[in-house]
Amino acid sequence: MTVLRRLNLVFAASLEEAVTAALIEHEPPLPGFTLFKAEGHSGDFAHASVEERVRGRVDRRVLWMVLTQDAAVDLVAFLRSRVYSGEVVWWTEPVESFGRLR
Repeated sequence: MTVLRRLNLVFAASLEEAVTAALIEHEPPLPGFTLFKAEGHSGDFAHASVEERVRGRVDRRVLWMVLTQDAAVDLVAFLRSRVYSGEVVWWTEPVESFGRLR
């Protein structure tokens, strides 16, 4: 039985093109992913714009992808080699089941 994980990436909006380009260029091709806009809050506003500091939230992107644990580990290493930034946070979560309705 294949153990699946959801890879969660949270990163600065300014990194969206770099992250998605790296995912699209990855060989072998990756499964699909979901990307959405979010706002984040933490105690570190060192890289925040003036507008973000005033609002008290920073623009972020959240990306979800379901893949095997080994593939997730490999993908994080690949992204580290392509997108060097301290503004990318990642973690994995177990996926109990996965499929399509049809």
